[in-house]
Amino acid sequence: MKIKIVNPNNRKKAFEVTTYNKTYLFPYAKLERPPSPTNPLAGVCVDRELGNEAFTYRLASGDEGTVHIDHVLEYNQDPGYLRDLLLYRLTLEAQKRVEHSPLSKRELMRRLGTSATQFYRLLDQTNYKKSFGQLLSLLHVLDCDVELVVKERLPKSA
Repeated sequence: MKIKIVNPNNRKKAFEVTTYNKTYLFPYAKLERPPSPTNPLAGVCVDRELGNEAFTYRLASGDEGTVHIDHVLEYNQDPGYLRDLLLYRLTLEAQKRVEHSPLSKRELMRRLGTSATQFYRLLDQTNYKKSFGQLLSLLHVLDCDVELVVKERLPKSA
């Protein structure tokens, strides 16, 4: 996801990070080097060197910090980001299980009823177009039980 614009909001003590479809707040308190009354924010810009996927801020003292869009999305609990993160983790687990499985990859493809191309797409951690159902089927073929636990989130402490 690319950052379009980033603006400081000193009243809210947060950056307003605008992507192509939404604006997120990222509080100064979550920064590695937060601004303070004695060391205020001097500037902020979208970091072109990081492919517009991060922004860099500068303090009056000359200290700089960079925040990647993933940190902003994680802080804001963006549903799309959390979905992709879960898909990524399941894919890494499937890769590990395939590597240590006594079954050959051809046998796994046969049992899944899929082509080699589709099988390797399923194991590609950068492919977010696959479904959870496909991954769960693969893990089932690998003799894994996957349990989904739903629990209430603990309230954030101040």
